[in-house]
Amino acid sequence: MRPFLHFLLCLSLAATAVTAGAQQLATDLHESVTSLDVKVKDFYGREETGKVVVTQFKPDGNGPFPILILNHGRSPTNRSDPPRFRYTKQVRFFVERGFAVFEPTRIGYGEQGTHFDPEDSGSCNNKNYAPMAEAASTEILAVLKYAKEQAYVDPNRVLIVGQSVGGYSTTATAARHPEGLIAAINFAGGSGGDPATHPGIPCQGNRMEDMYARFGKTTQAPMLWIYTENDQYFNPEHSKAWHAAFVKAGGNAEYHLLPPFAKNGHTLFANGVEVWSPIVAEFLGKQGFNAEPIKH
Repeated sequence: MRPFLHFLLCLSLAATAVTAGAQQLATDLHESVTSLDVKVKDFYGREETGKVVVTQFKPDGNGPFPILILNHGRSPTNRSDPPRFRYTKQVRFFVERGFAVFEPTRIGYGEQGTHFDPEDSGSCNNKNYAPMAEAASTEILAVLKYAKEQAYVDPNRVLIVGQSVGGYSTTATAARHPEGLIAAINFAGGSGGDPATHPGIPCQGNRMEDMYARFGKTTQAPMLWIYTENDQYFNPEHSKAWHAAFVKAGGNAEYHLLPPFAKNGHTLFANGVEVWSPIVAEFLGKQGFNAEPIKH
């Protein structure tokens, strides 16, 4: 092939890839995207500055709206997909109740690259869950700082929510008691699970229990914890032990163990909004947030 024709073909393929990979913004949720540079350390002590991609959503109007930071989980096989996290169905539940939502795609995930993985916690028989908690919560706090700088938010009314590793990271962030934090929600929080090789039994769950005990000592905001009976990452024996350790250490967390959901209850946050929404709405009401959608 002639060089010029080869160049045109490559250009065409690149344009196709960009078009295919683009995500249409949800205009009714006022979706926008930005990025922040954050420096963190990994399991091995390496320190790097990476980009945290922040997807933002807000209700109609000028606010001030309470802030919600929504934290994603971790795929055991493919951290580059999705290119950025957005959870629009779940976001809609919160935006309808007046929240401005900031959803970070953390370092080591998505289109910004996965070569540096600050949430690696080591091999299954040699887990250290502390570096993950430190790195993820540092990024979340950076996003919270950015969120508080927006003109349409109320910096004194903050809710943090997370799923799986994001739930664990949410608890780690709550333990650092950021100013303005009213409450936090942990959906199936934890790490070290793998449904394919050891369903329901996370790697060294006792070390995760120790981390939750550590978080309980300093967490001041009330929390809601939601797990399911058929979670293929963390079975009830572990989630109950983690909750007990958190509360015994001084944390305040309302624990709900829900009936089996689908084939793997770990997917409840993603696929069961209609199941968890009444529980979350009740909790929001207790904390002074809107339990019902705002009527316009």
